Amino acid sequence: MPGDAFARLVLEDLPQSARVGLTLGFVRTYGVPEIARVLHGSGELLTAPKARAKATGATMFALIRHGVESAEGRALVARLREVHRRPGVDGELMAYVLGCFTVCPVAFVDAYGRRRATPAERDGAFAFLDALGAALELPSVGRDFAEVAGWMAEFERSRFGRSEAGQALWAATNGLLASRLPRPVRRLAPFVAAALLDPGLADALGVRRPPRPVRWLTGRALGLLR
Repeated sequence: MPGDAFARLVLEDLPQSARVGLTLGFVRTYGVPEIARVLHGSGELLTAPKARAKATGATMFALIRHGVESAEGRALVARLREVHRRPGVDGELMAYVLGCFTVCPVAFVDAYGRRRATPAERDGAFAFLDALGAALELPSVGRDFAEVAGWMAEFERSRFGRSEAGQALWAATNGLLASRLPRPVRRLAPFVAAALLDPGLADALGVRRPPRPVRWLTGRALGLLR
């Protein structure tokens, strides 16, 4: 099944790292004002952020586990198509969101995991992304994992920006990132969460990155994830 190596990575080999990466991918969408406004408008992330994030994660992990073409996968795809049929959410925005949920976990493993993702795992991630994108009738944004990651970087350079919605979402949900981390650093939750943001995303969310020692500590703590 396409994506088998990717499924093993996120479900068996490095599940904790993958969950942090997926959560960070979720947060990354706040940097795009159009997406932030839609998420903010639903109100779910402001009133029940953990429940909303858990539901999103459960859907993605179920799709990864069962495959897009399975009976479970087809039912989830139908639900996703219905839920995301909203004004202001076009195919390009949805393709970016899908990239955040697929590319970001792999990128996080590369940056902080106990090992880097293998070529087979990257190919599997792309195969999963490609299959889900096709099922959702989204535009293709690359022919392999590297091209999708490159497209996302260009998209962010042109579409990231500050918005009241994005900042409100960050304020309501930044604890989700820290809750995924090893216990020793959770008490520093706001600083640790901010340490995981790259400069471009931090600027879009109006977040001041913490001092280098906190970023260093966060990186060391992430090495405890499996």
